[in-house]
Order: sequence, then C-alpha cells, then structure tokens
Amino acid sequence: MTLLILLAAAYFARSQLSDALTFTQDQTGKPEALRPAEARASSEAGGHRAGAAFDGFTNRYWSPADTGPATGQYLEATFEEPVRLRKLLVISGRSANQDEFLTQARPAELTVTLFTADGERSTKAVNLKDQPGQQTFDVRGSDVVRVRLTVDAAYGESAERRVAVAEVEFFGRR
Repeated sequence: MTLLILLAAAYFARSQLSDALTFTQDQTGKPEALRPAEARASSEAGGHRAGAAFDGFTNRYWSPADTGPATGQYLEATFEEPVRLRKLLVISGRSANQDEFLTQARPAELTVTLFTADGERSTKAVNLKDQPGQQTFDVRGSDVVRVRLTVDAAYGESAERRVAVAEVEFFGRR
C-alpha cells in the first residue's frame, strides 16, 4: 500500500519534479557559452558591424552609425534554438585594453530585453562601470530565442565619439 501511495504522489508531482531537476542543474552545473546564430543592430558605423560584438575578439567592436549618446540604439542576438539564459558578459568600449578603452564612448546603462519562443518578453536594467574588461551580470530567462541590448545612457559621449561595445557573451544551457 505504501508503494502505491508513493507512486501516485510521484505521478501527480512529476511537473514539480521536472522543475526541481532543472533548478538543481542550474545551481550545480557550469553554464556553457551560448553563441548567437545571427546578430543585428539598430544601426552600424562603417567597419563596426553588429557581428563584431559577438565574434569572441575584444579588438573589434560595434558602434551605431551616429555619434553622441546613442540613446535607444541597440544590439540584438538571435539563437538558432531556444536557450536557458543565466549570465551576460559585456566588454564595453572600443577594447578591453586600457589605452584604447577611452577613445570612444561607452554604454553606462543598458536595458536587456529577452524574447521567448512563445512571444513573451522580459527586461532587466544593467548598469556598467566605466572601466575596461569584462563585466558579468545575472540575466535569467527560459526558452530565450532573442536578446536585445538597448543603450539608455553613455560615458564619454560627444559629437566626435560613438558608443562602442567590444564584446557580448551569453552563458546558460541549451
């Protein structure tokens, strides 16, 4: 009789068991790098296309076409299949190298928008420090098919400089 009760409880709790297993995997497993299948931007300066922000190199960067604060300009990454996103890594500025970092404007605030396979969207505000090198943020979402990073504010903006993003990386599970 006890075995039947346990089996019935397991049957009725199977959806919760799946959630518990996923939670355990997220907490104990190391997230893997998630490479986007496609990159695009609201605009691109010559020689600084959207794909440069997702290419794995910090000596190439994306910049919008216009100089100035770039408020509302965005980078977007699309995944081939839905992913379980956990972390976002951003290297702002022209490069991770100190001597090149300050030569262009850098994003200070980004809105990260996650788009899911079923059409839902969620946002998270991210504040970047004005320093070279990588900055990592917890950005979590399930069944994510597209991520948009929209510039809300910038450091070092001027009429002669463009906002630059050297690299963006995503981590999670497929």
